[in-house]
Amino acid sequence: MRTFIPTYTMSGNEHFFEGAEKLLEIWFEETSDNRNDLRNIARCDWENVLSHVNCEIISFSKNDLIDAFVLSESSMFVSKRRWILKTCGTTTPLKCLSELIRLASLNGYNIITDLFYSRKNFIRPDAQVSPHKGFTEEVSYLDTLFPNGRSYCLGSMNLECWYLYTFSRSDMKLTGPGHITDEFLDADPDQTIEILMQNLDVNAMSVFNKKNTTSASEATSISGIDKILPSMHIDDFLFDPCGYSMNGINERGEYMTIHITPENLFSYVSFETNVALTNYRNLINQVINTFKPGKFIVTIFANKCSLAYETMKELEVEYSKESHWKRTDMQCCNFPSYNLLFAQYSYNGKNNCK
Repeated sequence: MRTFIPTYTMSGNEHFFEGAEKLLEIWFEETSDNRNDLRNIARCDWENVLSHVNCEIISFSKNDLIDAFVLSESSMFVSKRRWILKTCGTTTPLKCLSELIRLASLNGYNIITDLFYSRKNFIRPDAQVSPHKGFTEEVSYLDTLFPNGRSYCLGSMNLECWYLYTFSRSDMKLTGPGHITDEFLDADPDQTIEILMQNLDVNAMSVFNKKNTTSASEATSISGIDKILPSMHIDDFLFDPCGYSMNGINERGEYMTIHITPENLFSYVSFETNVALTNYRNLINQVINTFKPGKFIVTIFANKCSLAYETMKELEVEYSKESHWKRTDMQCCNFPSYNLLFAQYSYNGKNNCK
C-alpha cells in the first residue's frame, strides 16, 4: 500500500511517493460467442496478473456492465472486452501484459484491436524499475509485443510532458487518405477525459490525511467528490497516514476514478472518466474547483462515433479566456480510430481562486 521511497536531503530523511500513474487500456475484438467476457476471469487470476505489477486488490464493486477494483496503487476496470489498469508509485504494469493476453485468449479473445499506454513525466524517474526507467525503455518493451505500435511525446520534453504509446488494428484498415472502412464506422462510441493536477491547494489536500478525516466516505463528502458525477456509485479508500483512491461506476457501464497524493512537496491528483458528454468544459471546471491545482494537464480521447468527437473542438478555443488559467501548451493528434486533444494550463493569478 502506497510504498514510500526514502529521499535524503539537507534536512534529513524524507519520504516521497510518485503520484503520476501509468495507464494501460486494451480493447479486444468482438467475437461471435456472446459468452466470451473478460469478467469471467477469476479473482485469483487477476491477483496473479497484479502480482507482476507489484500491487494488490483492496476493494471491488460491480454492476451488469463493468467490474471495478480499487488497488493498493490505483485502479483496474474490466468490462466485456475492455481492460483498464492505472497504477502509480513504482509499479510495473507492462510486466503483466503477457499474462493478461494469455488469460484473454483462454476467455475467447485472441485479437487486440486497440492498445493505449500513457503517463505523465515522473518527478523521480530514477526511482522507477525496469521496464519503466524511461519512455524509451517502455517503448522497446511494448514493441516486442506490438511491432506496429507508435510512440509520441506531447508537451515540452524538458519541462512537463505526457507520453503515449498506441497500437491499433485500424491502422491497417485505411482504404485511402482520411477514409475509414465501414467496419470502423460501426465501432462502439468511446471517449476518455483525464485531468492530471499538480501543486494542489494545501487546504483541499488536508481532507485526505487521516489526522484530519476519519474515513474515506467522509473525505469523499467533505471534498465534494460525490458531486462531480452524482450518478456514480462510489467505492472509496483512505490510506494510512494519507492518500485517497476512488472508483465510480454507473448503470451505463461508465466509470470515474480519482487518485490523490496529498503531500505538499509532491502533491498530485488524477481524475479520469469515460462519461459521454456534449461539452466537457463544465466538468473540467468542477474538477479544478474541487482540488484547486496550480497547474494541470487535460487529455481527451474520442473516436468518430463518440458524442465527444466534435465537441473536442470547443476546447481548442482558448479555455483561459473565460477563466484564471493560462494555456501553456496545446496539441491535437488525429489517429486512424481516435482523435486526441492535449492541453496544459497554469494558474495566472487573476483572482483569489488558486
